[in-house]
Amino acid sequence: MNWITNVVRPKIRSLLRRETPENLWIKCPDTGQLVFYKDVEANQFVIPSSNYHMRISATARLKLMFDGATWLDIGVPEVALDPLKFRDERRYVDRLKDARAKTGLQDAVKLGLGKLDGLPVTIGVQDFDFMGGSLGMAAGEAVIKGLETAVAKETPFIMFIASGGARMQEGIFSLMQMPRTTVAVQMLREAKLPYIVVLTNPTTGGVTASYAMLGDVHIAEPGALIGFAGPRVIEQTIREKLPEGFQRAEYLAEHGMVDMVVHRHKLRETLSQLCRILTKAPAASSHDQLPVAANA
Repeated sequence: MNWITNVVRPKIRSLLRRETPENLWIKCPDTGQLVFYKDVEANQFVIPSSNYHMRISATARLKLMFDGATWLDIGVPEVALDPLKFRDERRYVDRLKDARAKTGLQDAVKLGLGKLDGLPVTIGVQDFDFMGGSLGMAAGEAVIKGLETAVAKETPFIMFIASGGARMQEGIFSLMQMPRTTVAVQMLREAKLPYIVVLTNPTTGGVTASYAMLGDVHIAEPGALIGFAGPRVIEQTIREKLPEGFQRAEYLAEHGMVDMVVHRHKLRETLSQLCRILTKAPAASSHDQLPVAANA
């Protein structure tokens, strides 16, 4: 090895190398096509050519829903960070730190209070990027807090679901969130306030067995996987081939498990209309309807 190898070549490589952002392009999971990130962002994270609905962060979802992309964050009660002192390949507390750094969230559910076409609403969003949107004590407390806020403020409660199920690192504490959130949904129902559920990709596990299937109206985004156990698990259990599109939003709508499948571009309008119908509020005026930028 000499100075040409050690000094000259690295300098030449550094001059030729182009710094490119990692997220400049997105690969469509459906078609494999590469799409410019800014185009997808401007299209509400829907691939323009295939209409494939990408996952969307909790903050981006709230920006799309609330008038003027503004809302009041709802604080969530603190819970024990690691009640079981759980450790697998890594410590649970380390996984939580990484998830919080990655998403900027305290846990998998984010809450907001604001207006949708002039009508006050409370919205909860489950973020799949936070440990697969898993349901633990903090997420359970957030769902309950959202429902309690809706009751206190007398608003409809809209819940966007995206989850792989219960959080195994919290064991029985995670499973107990299923009956707790169910009781909170009943509290909203007794107050005669609407509970609208939007099922996104994926919605599975203990979440499906509790608050995700207790809404007054169930909406699903196109192509969303919805079910308790995954298709492969079911096939291996019953030893039969499942029907085409089994557990997808369109299949479930045809078989009565979902009320409607709504494209993301029409979702805000649909939710606004449903909230007004269920609360017997007057139709939104043009003054109430504020434009919301898709890439805000």
